[in-house]
Amino acid sequence: MPTPSQPTAAQARAQDRDFIARCSLSALRGQLPLSWPVSPDIPPSPKRVYRSHYVYQGWEELEDAARRKHFSDFDILLRLVDFSTLRDELAHRLGWTSAKGHVPFDPVSMFLLIGWRIVNGWSRAELLRKLHDPRYADYARLFGFEEGCFPTEGGLRHWLTALGQHSQNGDTVSVALDEKQATAVAWEYLNDLIARSVTLLLESGFITPSAWGEALICPDGMLHDAASRLKCGSVTETCYQPTSADNPRPCPAQKKGHRGCDCDTLACAEVCRRATPRDPEARLVQYRGTNQPPAASEEQDDEEKTGRGVLRYGYASLPLLLVDPTRRFHVILADHFSIANDRQEVPFAAQLLQLASCYPTLRVKDVVGDAAFGYTVVLRVVYKNLRARRVIDLRAHPTDRDRKRWPERGYDDHGRPICALGYRLTSNGFDFAKRRHKWFCRQVCQTGEEPAVELEDVPQPPMECPHLREDSAFGYILNVGFSFADGSCRLARDVPYGSAAWKRLYHRARNASESRNATFERWGLKRLPVYGVPRSKAIIFLADVWANLTTLARLFREATAATGG
Repeated sequence: MPTPSQPTAAQARAQDRDFIARCSLSALRGQLPLSWPVSPDIPPSPKRVYRSHYVYQGWEELEDAARRKHFSDFDILLRLVDFSTLRDELAHRLGWTSAKGHVPFDPVSMFLLIGWRIVNGWSRAELLRKLHDPRYADYARLFGFEEGCFPTEGGLRHWLTALGQHSQNGDTVSVALDEKQATAVAWEYLNDLIARSVTLLLESGFITPSAWGEALICPDGMLHDAASRLKCGSVTETCYQPTSADNPRPCPAQKKGHRGCDCDTLACAEVCRRATPRDPEARLVQYRGTNQPPAASEEQDDEEKTGRGVLRYGYASLPLLLVDPTRRFHVILADHFSIANDRQEVPFAAQLLQLASCYPTLRVKDVVGDAAFGYTVVLRVVYKNLRARRVIDLRAHPTDRDRKRWPERGYDDHGRPICALGYRLTSNGFDFAKRRHKWFCRQVCQTGEEPAVELEDVPQPPMECPHLREDSAFGYILNVGFSFADGSCRLARDVPYGSAAWKRLYHRARNASESRNATFERWGLKRLPVYGVPRSKAIIFLADVWANLTTLARLFREATAATGG
C-alpha cells in the first residue's frame, strides 16, 4: 500500500507528462482506430459467409467526455480498437480449413462476446440472457449479431473447445535439462493472440521504451479449481479406464490405505464413480503457501499432510509478465496451462526460450521469480540464453545449514561468497559485458567485523592471508559467473540476495503477480466456469488477452482524464 507521501500508481501516471502526451485521446486521435496487429504468416479465412459480421463502428463517441465517463473499459475498447484484422487469425486458430460445412458465426463476434463474458464474470447462461435482452441490443450490434440470430450454449462450448484443441499443432520448444539431456515442451499457439495484444500496447506508445529495452519479466503461477467438484484426491488416469472382473481397475486410493472405491457397480463400469469425467485431467495439489522444499520430516504422502496446506483440485496457469516500472503497470507476454500438480520450471524455461520468436525487439535485463524457479534449467536459460540477471528466490537445501562447510564450498546459505577464513565478501556490482558478479573482501577481518563462520586454529583478527598486502585496497577479489567454483549455480545470483536492489525488483514483480491474480479472481476465474482442458485453456488464454486490452483502456482513460478532456 502506498504511504501518504507516496502517490498511487494512477496518481503517479497523472503527473507523468510523457504518459499524457502519448496515451491520451488528444495524442492518439490521429491513429484511431487502433488496428489489431496482423501476422504475415496467417492465411485468409476459408469461410466466405458468416451468420454474423463484425464491422467497426467508429471512435467518435470517445470525444464526448460526459458519455465516456460512464463507459466501462470494455466499452472503451470497442470504440478504441478495430478488431476486423483479427478475423483470419481466429479462423486459423479454430482449425478452419475449408469453406464447406456449416455457416459459422464471425469469429470476431464470438471473440468479443466471450470477452464480454470474461470481463464481467458472467456464467454462460447469464451471458446469453443479456445478449437476448433488448437493453443490450447496442452490444449485439457492436459485436456484429443481427436480427436476433445469436449463438447457443452448445455453440459457445464448441467454439472454446475448438480454440483449445487447436492451440497445439505439434511444434515444440527444446529445453536442456543438463549438459546431455533435453526435453520438448509443446508450444501453445494461443500465445500468438497474447503477443498481438502486447504489440498493440507497444506500437501505441503505452509501454515505455525503457521497459521494453531493459525488461523486467517474471512468472506468476496461479491455481484454478476445476469446474468439477473433488470426489477423490487420489484420482489418476487409470480411474478413467473401463473395468471388468477379468481386468479389474486398480484403485490408487486403496493402495495408500484409504477407503477408495471397489468399482463393483454398474456406475463404475466405464469410469470410476469417484472420478470427474468432465475434467479427466484435473489433479489434486496441496498448496503450502511456500515454494521452498519441505523439511525431511514433512516428506510424506499428500494425504498424510492435510493440516499443512490447502487442497486444490484442478489446473494451473503460468503467465509470464512484463513490468513497466515507469508507468507502474504490467502486461502478460505468454502463458502455459497444465494440470495442478505439474512442475513449473521446465515450462517456464520454454517460455523464456520462445520470447525471441514472439518479441524480436524485446531485451530482457532481469528475470524475477520465486523459489519454484530456482533450478538449473531456468537459471541456465536466464544467464546463458537471455543474458539477463537472475533475481530468482533461493531454493534451500539441507546442506546450507552446515555453516562449517561454507568456507570450504566458498559461499553461505544466501549465495554470498565467503573467504577461506570465514568472512563474507562485499558486492561490487554486476558486469553486463563480462557476465560476472564481482566481489571483494575489503580486508574486513582487520577492521573488527565478526566472521560469518568461526574456524578453529584461526586467530582473530587473522594475520596469515596473502590478500592482506598493503598495496591491495580491495583485498581478495572473486568473480562469479554462471556458477560458483564448485560448479553449483543453485545459489549463484547476479543481484545480491536481500539487498536494496533485490528487494526493489522483487517487490515490483510481486505487485504485478498479485495484480494479475486479483483481476482473474474478480472475473470469477479462480474456479473455472468451463469443463475440460481445451475449454479451460481457451478461457484462460483469452482472459490473458483481455487483461492486456483492459489495461490499455484503463491507461487511455487515465491519460485522457489528466488532460481535462
